[in-house]
Amino acid sequence: MRGDVTRSAVRPGHALEYLLLRTVVGGVGVLPERTALAFGARLGDLVRTIGIRREVTTGNLAHAFPELDEAARARILRDCYRELGRVAVEYPRIPDLVRRPDLAVIEGEEHLRSLASLERGAILLTGHYGNFELLGAWLSRVRPVDFVVKPMSNPAVDGWVSDLRRRAGVGRIPLGAGIRAVYAALEAGRWVAMVADQDAHEQGQFVRFFGRPASTPRGPAEIAVRRGVPILMGFAERRPDGERQLTLLPPLWPRTDVADPVAELTERHVALLETRVREHPDHWFWLHRRWKTAPPVATEG
Repeated sequence: MRGDVTRSAVRPGHALEYLLLRTVVGGVGVLPERTALAFGARLGDLVRTIGIRREVTTGNLAHAFPELDEAARARILRDCYRELGRVAVEYPRIPDLVRRPDLAVIEGEEHLRSLASLERGAILLTGHYGNFELLGAWLSRVRPVDFVVKPMSNPAVDGWVSDLRRRAGVGRIPLGAGIRAVYAALEAGRWVAMVADQDAHEQGQFVRFFGRPASTPRGPAEIAVRRGVPILMGFAERRPDGERQLTLLPPLWPRTDVADPVAELTERHVALLETRVREHPDHWFWLHRRWKTAPPVATEG
């Protein structure tokens, strides 16, 4: 068993889960790429049909796109599950995919070059959107990249995923390692990859996302402000013809002429994510309860 754990550290239930994972991955891995992606889409259909998180997804789409009729939202829901299935079967291939010269069409590569010339780190930010880990792995070909990740509850699966990332050329900063590890990476000139589009509970900053206040992690903006580094936003997408596209947006630099630079920078990157999701709604992870935490009720003074 490869990764960060030994067999003795794995509980029976975790061992079974790991065995099933490796069996499925091994079976899909022998398929040609197009066949594997088609299988992934069918797998997404199965998950949707079973109803996993379907109620949450349907509710999120209804709130986000009230102007669309039910049939249009149903198509987005179907395509969302299919893309999740494709990403799932594509994920174990990342170490090989990033070495392909024809991996994807690249848009905004000039923004990448402008940051690569600076002798400082940067925050790479995206959302749970498309194959976002493939994007981070591709960027590691330009500058060393560390992913900030939450360790999984199953140590065997966590070890397998960590080994996959290592073979793809990216480093790993466990979420519990503390902010010092992130600062050290930036000071060493590395790029730190994060996602910041899931519910941050009461500790988050409430930013309007699809018209509703959403508790959003302040971490990426706080780090950027404190260290004076930019946020580079990127998105991994799949075109209708099946070709991959990696898009990089102009860097977001912290502003010093506003009352709350962290809040202002957070609002900027959330707005850019919403714009991208509106353009490609099937690529975002609608299965998450993004608006779970309600904003505090204002009290009269």
